[in-house]
Amino acid sequence: MRGVIAAVATPVDANGRLYVHTFERLIDRLIESGVDGVCLGGATSEYPSVAVDDRKAAIEAAAPRVPRDRTFLVAIGAPTLRQVVDLGLSAQRAGCGAVLLPMPMFFRYQQDDLRAFAVEASRALAAPVLLYDLPEFTNPLEPETVIALLNDERFITGIKDSSGARAHLPAYAAARNGRDWTLLVGHDELLFEGLSAGWNGTVSGIACFCPELPVAIYRSHVAGDGQRARDLQTLLDEVIVQLGTLPAPWGVRVALDLRGFDMGPLPLPLSAARREQVNRFREWLPGWLDKVTLAVR
Repeated sequence: MRGVIAAVATPVDANGRLYVHTFERLIDRLIESGVDGVCLGGATSEYPSVAVDDRKAAIEAAAPRVPRDRTFLVAIGAPTLRQVVDLGLSAQRAGCGAVLLPMPMFFRYQQDDLRAFAVEASRALAAPVLLYDLPEFTNPLEPETVIALLNDERFITGIKDSSGARAHLPAYAAARNGRDWTLLVGHDELLFEGLSAGWNGTVSGIACFCPELPVAIYRSHVAGDGQRARDLQTLLDEVIVQLGTLPAPWGVRVALDLRGFDMGPLPLPLSAARREQVNRFREWLPGWLDKVTLAVR
């Protein structure tokens, strides 16, 4: 499991339910763009606000559209262990190669609690599970917990690290020590650094609306052109700054709207200040996309 895996946003209708037609178009577009896979159900999908039935429908809709030579990854975060396992089994039945396991959200837990949760979920699924460290929105995983789980648990085979902690990049790469762990960067700002540290690739929210740029960074790195990869990362950093002015992942949804995908209403009403921010981002993005087009030729 390597390369650029696009984290897929969830298009919704006026009632907030999955808009299947647009979702299928988006999956097709991402596959055509050359990404190495797609990831459903993560933070970019806004999974806490998506009904479980819609999440299962998204899995079923995406599965036949992802070629066998691409990664099909499904995040299975949910309020209860029972729902986590239910989503994981649905992903398995659809042919998903591995699942992402975010830690519980809302309530605070100790590391021993998180370890017990990950052990129970992975053993119940008895299939490849990647930990998903998402500390902005869920209980954070400490490196000692991650490394212990990777060493001790048969079915826990890697991690998507969205912590943004630079220290994790060399630490997990060194702890791997030749073992077949999958290490995926979950924070677009660290893509180049992660690849340089020996990580396998990325699950990228930006790749959902601009797959050509993360793909070009990864391909340049693989080809040994580190300078080009670094220059392209600088371009990626520009949009990261702009996205940071909006609640995650509103900017992704707005960008997809601009690129021809009707994503439906944002989850909350817009204040006057937010509306102005959204409009500024809409005005800024086309010029940046033009720069990307020139840079990746």
